[in-house]
Amino acid sequence: MFDVKKVETEWGGQKLTLETGRVARQADGAVLAQLGDTVVLCAVTAAKSVREGQDFFPLTVHYQEKYSAAGRIPGGFFKREGRATEKETLTCRLIDRPVRPLFPEGFYNEINVIAQVLSYDGENEPDILAMVAASAALTISGLPFMGPIAAARVGYKDGEYQLNPSMEEVAEGELDLVVAGTQNAVLMVESEAKELPEDVMLGAVMFAHEESKPVIDAIIELAEQAAKEPWELAPAEDQDGMKKQLRDLVGDDIAAAYKLTDKSERSDALNAARAKAKEAFAEEDGQTQMTAGKVVKKLEAEIVRGAIIKDGSRIDGRKLDQVRPIEAMVHFLPRTHGSALFTRGETQAIVTTTLGTKDAEQMIDGLTGLSYSPFMLHYNFPPYSVGEVGRFGFTSRRETGHGKLAWRALHPVLPDAEEFPYTIRVLSDITESNGSSSMATVCGGSLAMMDAGVPLKRPVSGIAMGLILEGDDFAVLSDILGDEDHLGDMDFKVAGTEKGITSLQMDIKIAGITEEIMKVALEQANGGRAHILGEMSKALDTTRTELSDFAPRIETMQIDKEKIRDVIGTGGKVIREIVAETGAKVDIDDEGVIKLSSSDVNEIEAARKWIEGIVEEAEVGKIYDGKVVNIVDFGAFVNFMGQKDGLVHVSEIKNERVEKVADELSEGQEVKVKVLEIDQRGKVRLSMRVVDQETGEELEDTRPPREPRGGGGGRGGDRGGRGGGGGRGRGPRRDRGDSNDDKGGKDSEGGELPEFITKD
Repeated sequence: MFDVKKVETEWGGQKLTLETGRVARQADGAVLAQLGDTVVLCAVTAAKSVREGQDFFPLTVHYQEKYSAAGRIPGGFFKREGRATEKETLTCRLIDRPVRPLFPEGFYNEINVIAQVLSYDGENEPDILAMVAASAALTISGLPFMGPIAAARVGYKDGEYQLNPSMEEVAEGELDLVVAGTQNAVLMVESEAKELPEDVMLGAVMFAHEESKPVIDAIIELAEQAAKEPWELAPAEDQDGMKKQLRDLVGDDIAAAYKLTDKSERSDALNAARAKAKEAFAEEDGQTQMTAGKVVKKLEAEIVRGAIIKDGSRIDGRKLDQVRPIEAMVHFLPRTHGSALFTRGETQAIVTTTLGTKDAEQMIDGLTGLSYSPFMLHYNFPPYSVGEVGRFGFTSRRETGHGKLAWRALHPVLPDAEEFPYTIRVLSDITESNGSSSMATVCGGSLAMMDAGVPLKRPVSGIAMGLILEGDDFAVLSDILGDEDHLGDMDFKVAGTEKGITSLQMDIKIAGITEEIMKVALEQANGGRAHILGEMSKALDTTRTELSDFAPRIETMQIDKEKIRDVIGTGGKVIREIVAETGAKVDIDDEGVIKLSSSDVNEIEAARKWIEGIVEEAEVGKIYDGKVVNIVDFGAFVNFMGQKDGLVHVSEIKNERVEKVADELSEGQEVKVKVLEIDQRGKVRLSMRVVDQETGEELEDTRPPREPRGGGGGRGGDRGGRGGGGGRGRGPRRDRGDSNDDKGGKDSEGGELPEFITKD
């Protein structure tokens, strides 16, 4: 029934299996990929015709993680997979970016690539497997895909590269890098690094490329068994005559426009040239007019690229390695916890930092279960930033991707939670854009966090590099403009500190680049990053030592894990009472670490003292503040340590005789007490009379020692007591002022009397 084709190969110590013909047989191409016990299905379908008037390539990639793959039921009300999560969106981009350049120019059939995670073993990450499955499905589909590609994740620990490490291994190491490429060249790089040098990063990229080649061989082997007949493509139109006509008509206008350094003036001049070209073909049919528009764009690319390759002349007149003018400001907004305005040329970002408590952490629900992130970075790209109208308020895939890139760049320099126990949100609003707004977000985000008092390990800067490649000649451009990005061959973003790289992202619009080009780009980017760091330091060169007056204060304290239950109380009663009474937020984890937060330090101190009172053990001889909670005939019970109560006997209230306790004390009265004794049952005996109630200082005990009544005998005088001279008297009576905790008495010789003799 099934015509199953399968190939297997050893990859990174695991068996990789690619299979087709069993599942999703009506798709143009479908591959079931398995690595370990992680299984991903990728199905590819393509429209058989092109919509009339369409002049772009409508490739759409979807990636979905089925919760059943990890034996979980989705959260939320509907209990089913819904809108794509951030990870799913980022994985869609990982697949799309290396695949898109490998379709021929002029191919405009709509294509859907759908990858679904069906099984997840918790060790082999499904995003890399989804990239492999997508490549294999496209390769066997018959579509004009100039692949295959393969992808690999690389970690770095103890000076060694790791192929496809688990997320635990990535967290313990210094690098999380994903590379995709063909057999001969690298197409895409995405990474986060802990300030690694350029040579280590380049080595990681080349290591990943080399280790991915066995996967490409496996895909080719599968295609030899199962590939469908290739699609027949219409021959490319001969555009030479039209190109010559348009060059004569608007070539000089385009060249003059690209010499204008102001973006708006340049845009107006280019639009005028395009309108002139369109008018020349106004009488032609729609297809010819559309072709003329494409030829004009090709002319623009040729003019710009030729000027750069021949004489190093860039659009705005800069040198190849020159960075645009930079102006940075901090404390730009008065009520935010931290803010910065970062402007580089015609790219600008308002970046703010907001500090919050643990309950503000982002909850992430995925295949691995619930997790919480204390660091968020959100990037917004409103249409006015490029002088256009458009949809506003919807977070696009591009915004998610650019935000994650900036997140990766800043995350490695954040302080440990023990050092800075805050939830951090960085918000970047792009107000102007002409190239590399994501790197402006990195620079502005670094300054905004420093302005907020976040103790970063080192400031971070970022730069976007471009590439013009014509045959064997190439030019690497620093700090590219939007037009240089659009007309160039590479978008290569590098972020890092003075110590090393924290993030690297590369997208290629051609069939790949070589190690030599990457090396030149990294070296040139290093100089650019250093220059930008110097400009940033003019605004703020170190983290502020004080938090904003509007930011919450967070202090931590450690208690014995055995005391956690006492602090929380039955059903959370105690911790809720602490929060309600003091106004401070209280968070406690399973290790006994408590975070107290409030914008008022007095509220934090009140909560701290309350908790200390709960967990602290009373110390004999120590003086405490207390509150009278109950009055009885023989004294008063005083709460002096959280929930701990002790008895102040009537004889310990004052040095003189107290006839009625209620005449001296009232419930709710604040008092100062000294711990006299703690018995084996934990009962505490307190004293007020030996403590100055105003200052809390200990007083000298001036009470005279008690003397026995009746001389040497007891009540019977010369009859003596039972324990003494043989009389019937009881011996010395206990003074009524004595604590009822005193047991027994003494005979006339000072010896102890049995308890039953001394009772009144």
